[in-house]
Amino acid sequence: MFGLSPIIIVIVVLALSSIKILQEYERGVVFTLGRYAGTKGPGLIIVVPGIQKVVTISLRTIVLDVPSQDVITHDNVTVKVNAVVYYRVLDASKAVLQVENFYYATSQLAQTTLRSVLGKMELDDLLSQRDKINVELQKILDHATEPWGVKVSTVEVKNVDLPESMQRAMAKQAEAERERRAKVIHAEGELEASVSLAKASEILGHSPASLQLRYLQTLAEIATEKNSTIIFPVPIDIIGALMKKVQGN
Repeated sequence: MFGLSPIIIVIVVLALSSIKILQEYERGVVFTLGRYAGTKGPGLIIVVPGIQKVVTISLRTIVLDVPSQDVITHDNVTVKVNAVVYYRVLDASKAVLQVENFYYATSQLAQTTLRSVLGKMELDDLLSQRDKINVELQKILDHATEPWGVKVSTVEVKNVDLPESMQRAMAKQAEAERERRAKVIHAEGELEASVSLAKASEILGHSPASLQLRYLQTLAEIATEKNSTIIFPVPIDIIGALMKKVQGN
């Protein structure tokens, strides 16, 4: 009995070590004597110790934070850009057999793709066409990781850090643009006002009485403001006649 006890203990330990429990979101890639023997799970699986080996792969969505990358845009502006990638494993066997470490491989691929795609764009496109860039990055990464059994669902460019000199230049450009629009609006207002004044002068020229009424209305407006100064308009024709008389004398 005492001689059989160590053997029983070893058998029990081996039996317990051969039992693996995989969660609902996990799959086990099993190798028998180094050869691929299938994918098992979820739930209870049996792995023969010393003969079989299991590699556990999670099928949940993985959030990959792409570190900030130094990118030189097509118009030779240096910016720092970081992004986030959402992906998940669809085929656990490919994720183990086709690539050594799909986590690291996807991370490096995301960094190089980010620099490559953004390097072909100008700064204005990088700042204004964020959705288009995200879609293009997602398509490239998804196509590259498909042989690994990895599905890239979403890519989002998070931050674009500009140099301080470029920020100041863009601020000056925006200020100049606002001043240009203000001058254009002011000029358009002057044009509309001149057109209205021309129409008003034409109407008043056909009706001298209306001109007199307008003059009286102006005097009334001045009086309401408790102003002691009264302005009397003098026609240019009278001044011209007086000037000619003075020159004649």
